[in-house]
Amino acid sequence: MTATLPQIVSPEEWQAARDALLVKEKEHMKAADHLAAERRRLPMVPFTKAYEFESAEGKKSLLDLFDGRRQLIVYHFMLHPGDEAGCPGCSLVVDNLPHLAHLHARDVTLTVVAPATLAEIDRYRTRMGWDVPWVSAHGSSFTEDCGVGTGFGVSVFLRDGDDVYRTYFTSGRGGEAFLTSHRYLDITPLGRQEAWEEESRGDDAPSSWWRRHDEY
Repeated sequence: MTATLPQIVSPEEWQAARDALLVKEKEHMKAADHLAAERRRLPMVPFTKAYEFESAEGKKSLLDLFDGRRQLIVYHFMLHPGDEAGCPGCSLVVDNLPHLAHLHARDVTLTVVAPATLAEIDRYRTRMGWDVPWVSAHGSSFTEDCGVGTGFGVSVFLRDGDDVYRTYFTSGRGGEAFLTSHRYLDITPLGRQEAWEEESRGDDAPSSWWRRHDEY
């Protein structure tokens, strides 16, 4: 497909268009700030079941996953027992994770959890070259209790002493918030090159072009 390119204008016309868009970008950012504040005000629910996870360091409880910090983000990864490889979309999310030191500085631990066995997880992690923390929920009801089913999601937990509470969950397009690669694509003139975007920008279905990073 031949993309329709942006209109060519003078520097003055470009600056005027850019300034007009900046007003909308700032409005969007302020709206996102208000939404984040509302998200922080959500009620929370106790998570009291004695879950057992397998890790490279041995068995861990949900409380152990906090690693001494007060807040825990869990990415529910689609790698199930018997799978040869993990979900391409989930793999894209892990590729986009930040350096965890920045989260740790704000009392947040991030852990990836999958229903596959620890051996299956380690095999896929080695292939992808990842060193982020992972645990296996194999044999526990954690994934089911979080309402993930066979899909993916992001759960957030808060620790108050030894008491653990779930404060947030998202899935579906909510996962796009964690794809920094998409944020970069969204500022380019051709965008994601998916059919739902502007006419002639692309004809791929959403997510159809995603590959594991060693498969492009």
